Amino acid sequence: MRDTLAFLQELSYHNDRDWFTAHKDWYVACHKRFEALTAEYIRRLSLLDPSMANLQPKDCIWRIYRDVRFSLDKRPYKEWFGTFPAPGGGKHSPQGGYYLHIQPGHSLFAAGIWCPEPDLLKTLRREIEANYDEVEEIMSKRSFKRYFTDFDKEWSLKKVPAGFDPAFVHADWLKLKAFTVSTPLTDDEVCAPDFMDHLMDIAKAAKPLNDFLNYTFTF
Repeated sequence: MRDTLAFLQELSYHNDRDWFTAHKDWYVACHKRFEALTAEYIRRLSLLDPSMANLQPKDCIWRIYRDVRFSLDKRPYKEWFGTFPAPGGGKHSPQGGYYLHIQPGHSLFAAGIWCPEPDLLKTLRREIEANYDEVEEIMSKRSFKRYFTDFDKEWSLKKVPAGFDPAFVHADWLKLKAFTVSTPLTDDEVCAPDFMDHLMDIAKAAKPLNDFLNYTFTF
């Protein structure tokens, strides 16, 4: 993955169509490697969750081309590679999955459900409110604490939403607009020969939380 990180680093310095066109072969080679990594990632994850066995890399990998139509940021290319194997359709699935983000100095693994639709968000809050002890138990396990601490707090309301108890023991959870956990990955970890083994250790630690969140889809 060193070459992929090097490409992404250079792309961050020269994020324009002329540079990208001149280095298209480099991009294609890096993308093929990321497709192969995603294919192995899906294969390994499907041993944990057979419902993902039919996913293909194209179902999970985001395009490098940015949609700049409504953005003040007119850079044409993403400066990262991302893949999201998840039950129910990969990157388009509303269910909790296993996101891998590759970017020099900013790689990470994340699990859970990011910014769900309002009805699902309300349902998830209800499930967490009613079964917070299950979430506490999941987060107390040594395997979980090795990589995570709590739900990510970047996407949060200032107040507990209407219809929920502001005095709830985990009111901070009820304020969340996304139920995700994440852990950083160093460049050395991403490039290590045992990276996939390391990634799967993290995914296994996150699976009980994903299972809890995805339980809402069984109704």
